Amino acid sequence: MNVKVHTRESAPLEASGDLQAVAERYGFVPNLMGVMAGAPSLLKAYLQIGELFSRTSLTPVEQQVVLLTVSATNRCDYCVAAHSVVASMHKVPDEIVRALRDGVPLTDARLESLRALTADIAEHRGWPTETSIAAFFAAGYANEQLLEVVLGVGMKTLSNYTNHLARTPLDPQFAVAAWLAPVRHDSECDQGAK
Repeated sequence: MNVKVHTRESAPLEASGDLQAVAERYGFVPNLMGVMAGAPSLLKAYLQIGELFSRTSLTPVEQQVVLLTVSATNRCDYCVAAHSVVASMHKVPDEIVRALRDGVPLTDARLESLRALTADIAEHRGWPTETSIAAFFAAGYANEQLLEVVLGVGMKTLSNYTNHLARTPLDPQFAVAAWLAPVRHDSECDQGAK
């Protein structure tokens, strides 16, 4: 698939305002947004969902746990790198970011219940086990946070799938956190990657 990474100048008119706002907020237009600009409604939806997710009852650290977990579960090289950088900006401890990138359990029991549930939802397409749901609630989370995790999964699914299709090149700003998804050997998951 040949997908263009748009600049503010090359983007469709309907996307140029959103790209301008992104550039003002981040100081540059990430390649993901440049790709999404090819479908202005996708870019707008992603930005709006991101804004809504940032206003959930989940803390900034918990939000990054969700976003990094979904991206790693979906094997999105671009988003794992980008959110590793963003997580550090939100003061997520390095050991948590490393564990999320490596797909290993977190030492913080509450955050681990969030990570495990998020991975379960993403991996099983919205059908998590009763065990992961029970652990999530036992850690002190409520129905509101369960549904907010779904919002984060939806947000990252939009970007992860966009990056898979476009093979979005990693921005230099995220290169310090470059990540390659581990090779999976089950034929069902690797079908689309061939």
